[in-house]
Amino acid sequence: MRTLLAALTMGASLSFPTTSWTVAGPAPKYAVASMPAALRENAHAVVRRHEETLTVKSVGRTVETLRRAVTVLDEAGSRWASELVYYSQLNSISYFRGSVYDAEGRLLRQLRAADVQDISLSDGFSLASDARGRVADLSQPTYPYTVEFEYEVVSDNPLFYSTWRPQPVEQLSVEQASFRVLMPTGLPLRYQEQHLPAGAAQARRTQGGQEVYEWQVHDLAAREEEPDAPSVAEVTPAVLTAPAEFEVEGHAGRLASWADLSRWTYELNAGRDALPPALQAKMAALKQEVPDERARIQKVYEFLQTTTRYVSIQLGLGGWQTFPATSVAANGYGDCKALTNYCKALLGAAGIRGHAALVRAGSDEQDIRVDFPSSQFNHVVLCVPLAHSARPDTVWLECTSQSNPFGYMGGFTGNRHALLLLPEGGRLVPTPRYGAPENRRERLADVFVDAQGNATATLRTLRTGLEYDAVADLPGLDLAEQKKRIGSRLSLANFALTKVAFRPTPPGAAVPGLTENLTLTLPALAPPSGKRVFLTPNLLSRWSAPAASVGERQTDLWLGHALTYTDTVRLHLPASLQPEQLPAPVQLSTQFGTYSSRLHTLPDGTLQYIRRLQVPRTRFSRTEYPAYLEFRRKISAADKAQVVLLKTDA
Repeated sequence: MRTLLAALTMGASLSFPTTSWTVAGPAPKYAVASMPAALRENAHAVVRRHEETLTVKSVGRTVETLRRAVTVLDEAGSRWASELVYYSQLNSISYFRGSVYDAEGRLLRQLRAADVQDISLSDGFSLASDARGRVADLSQPTYPYTVEFEYEVVSDNPLFYSTWRPQPVEQLSVEQASFRVLMPTGLPLRYQEQHLPAGAAQARRTQGGQEVYEWQVHDLAAREEEPDAPSVAEVTPAVLTAPAEFEVEGHAGRLASWADLSRWTYELNAGRDALPPALQAKMAALKQEVPDERARIQKVYEFLQTTTRYVSIQLGLGGWQTFPATSVAANGYGDCKALTNYCKALLGAAGIRGHAALVRAGSDEQDIRVDFPSSQFNHVVLCVPLAHSARPDTVWLECTSQSNPFGYMGGFTGNRHALLLLPEGGRLVPTPRYGAPENRRERLADVFVDAQGNATATLRTLRTGLEYDAVADLPGLDLAEQKKRIGSRLSLANFALTKVAFRPTPPGAAVPGLTENLTLTLPALAPPSGKRVFLTPNLLSRWSAPAASVGERQTDLWLGHALTYTDTVRLHLPASLQPEQLPAPVQLSTQFGTYSSRLHTLPDGTLQYIRRLQVPRTRFSRTEYPAYLEFRRKISAADKAQVVLLKTDA
């Protein structure tokens, strides 16, 4: 099945036959009793049959067919009761059929035209966004049941071949699945196999003037979800395929290397960066007005942000080829390619050279497979090397955002690879890396407790880097929505938020940041228990320990988000409450991170709690999981530690 990325960047017509699929014969199909019992273990659904075929007709056309039957065992597996088939200007759906069967394999009903919805799949940033989809849902109220879908898509955008992932998620088992690729003789197939079990490697044969490649898997047990694990796509069977040669609407290309893809994309967009004379002159004047290179880039970027907006309008080849810069200048809008090309032209007029770069964008997206040159991208950004900087440096610009801080990629396009588009053929380069020093959360809390255990508090929290991403839009919301969003994030049992204010980090910081100032009331924060009061000084940053693995862990340990958290909590107590017992300080230093916590008394009697946690972004062998689990358990215990206060007036 095509990946979402490929589907979003494909192209298509709206042809769609609506005839129902008539099942041949009344014999039961996919009875649950005939399924191996082992496939039900840890599974919410079972793929009974998955047959996928990619037929490459020529360098300019492919046909993809898929037939998949899935037994849905419970509500958590009901996602498999629906199917979404992508199409666009360069891809058309030949047919889309479906049936649903009960537990005994008896046909319940077939998919009808009225069951199919047509939806837009524009995501607001992708290279090609004319993608649409036909979606159908055959879910049933009683489990188990089996759904079967079948469709064919004809594509005139053969830059994308299929990616076969028969087991794309956890808690899904596979009874049998196959993948075939039919290539014209003389046109080679490029492919990469990943995590295939023994016996699944491709078999190749010649058949009727075609080269046939085939892969099969069967009886794949469901994988359990494991905490802090890599994406399931990294550990389950897959076959990636890509063309060696392709042609899109008359534009031919090769794809043996990243340089090939870069060169083809660059040539497709060359000569579209001319600016209107007045705008050209305005940008050229900046060379004299703003001699500092970085400051001049920022001036141009701010001009872009204040005079343009993002509109997703590309169709067909326009998913790859930009509108001319003159069009953006005249209309004030463009898609990601057009705005990047326009910003590149503005910078060029201001005496600064930039390069468009393809990237796979998305806060939840994995990095591309750098060892398999292919079209794995869905977005374009601008890379601007500083030619006259005292030290080598690069500015990266997100040209579709009117609010993105200058030079900041964040979790949307940071920490991954991008492909520079150069006339001689570009290369992969890393986008900005955001590690523990950049991803900071620094909190200062002053908590005023009265003799009855009620409290008020002021919280000042600075978030930078990827921690900033989660709160960047808060200042633009109305107060009610701000309180709702902030309140959902505060791990307090009982509180009222009385004041909210924000202050952005001053311009020029290495990474953007936002300081959040809150005032709260905390009724019954520490109610007396006889002569004593028990209070947990770590109010807001408690970490729980992940679950221990049941049996041997299957996946590596992946810590995907580096961070540095610092919490300072000052407990202001009435004279009638005196500390009787303070928790012991804790200091942990491991390969998984460092942690410390300490509570001490200041000269004025205030209790001050300081907690520091730093975690790297890295991967460890699965054999390290017990040690990591112990690290997390010690943090969890330290975070729950209480101070015991004695009531002197009791």
